[in-house]
Amino acid sequence: MFADRSLLKGVGYGVSAGLCWGVIFLGPQLTPGLSGLQFAVLRFLCFGLFSLALLMPRWRRVCSNLTVADWKSLFWLSLIGNLFYYSLVGSGVQLIGIATTSLIVGLIPVLVTLAGRNDANAVSLSRLFPSLCCAVAGVVLISLHALNSGENPNSSASTIVGITCALGALISWSWYAVSNSRRLGVITRVSSHDWSLLTGIMTGAQSLLLAIPAFCFEVETHSTSVWLNFLLVGGGVALLSSVVGGACWNQASRLLPLALSGQVLVVETLAALLFGFLWEHRLPDTSELAAIALLVTGVVWCLNCHRATPGHKPSPQSGEA
Repeated sequence: MFADRSLLKGVGYGVSAGLCWGVIFLGPQLTPGLSGLQFAVLRFLCFGLFSLALLMPRWRRVCSNLTVADWKSLFWLSLIGNLFYYSLVGSGVQLIGIATTSLIVGLIPVLVTLAGRNDANAVSLSRLFPSLCCAVAGVVLISLHALNSGENPNSSASTIVGITCALGALISWSWYAVSNSRRLGVITRVSSHDWSLLTGIMTGAQSLLLAIPAFCFEVETHSTSVWLNFLLVGGGVALLSSVVGGACWNQASRLLPLALSGQVLVVETLAALLFGFLWEHRLPDTSELAAIALLVTGVVWCLNCHRATPGHKPSPQSGEA
C-alpha cells in the first residue's frame, strides 16, 4: 500500500488520462483526408464547444477568480500544448505511422521526470536512473524496430519530416506538462477541472481563428458524408481525450510529484500501441513485446521508488477545489 492515499489516487488519475490520450494517435488515421493541422483544429473546435457548455453555468464566478497572468498562461498552454502539439502528432502519424510517432512522443516521461528532479517530494535522480534507463531502452528498441521494419511506403524525405514532427511534439508537450503542473501548483482559486475547461475554451477560440485559413481550400473536396465522419471522429476524440483525459491529468498534476506524473505518462504510449495494433489487425511481435515490457518495468520501478520515499506529502493544492 502507498503511505499516502493521495499518491495512489493521483496515479489512478494519471493512468486514466494516459488511456484516454492513447486515442489521439488513432484519430488522424481515421481521417486521412485531413492534414494534421486541420484535424487538430476540428478536434479543438469541438473541445472548445464542450468546455463552454460545461463551464457556462459558473462562467462569471470562475472568471472573477482569474488574473491577467492566469489568462496569459492559458493562452500559451493552449497554443503550444494543444494546437501546436497535436498538429505535429497528426502530421507524424500520417507520415510515419502510429507506432513510430507514439514511441518518439513516448520519451515525454523521461523529459518531464528530469524537469521535476529538483521539486519538493521528488525522488533523487540516482534512484530514478534505473527506471529511466528501462523506459528509454524500451522506446529506443521499439523505435528502431519500427524504423527498420521496411513497411513504411513513404519516401525518405517524408520519413524525416514525420520524425521531425514527432520530435517537435515531444518537446512541445514536455514543456506543457511541466508548465501546466507548475501553474496548477500556485493556483488555489480555480479547480483543476475548471482549469481544464478554461484551457479548452481558449484552445477552441484559437482554433476558430485558424479554421478559415486551414479549411478554406477544402470545403468542396469532400462529400457531406465524409465531412460528417470527420466531425464525429473529431468530436469523439475531443470528448474522450480532451474533456475526460484533460480533467484526469489536471487532477494527477495536483496529486503527484512532477517526476512521478511524468513516468505515469508511459501509459499513453502503451495505449497508443494497443490501438495501433488493433487498427492494423495484428499482435505485437517479439521485439515489440520486449520493448513494452521494458516500458512497464520502468514505470513500476519508479512507482516503487516513490512508495518507499518516507514522509511524502501532497502539495497544498492536492485536494479538489
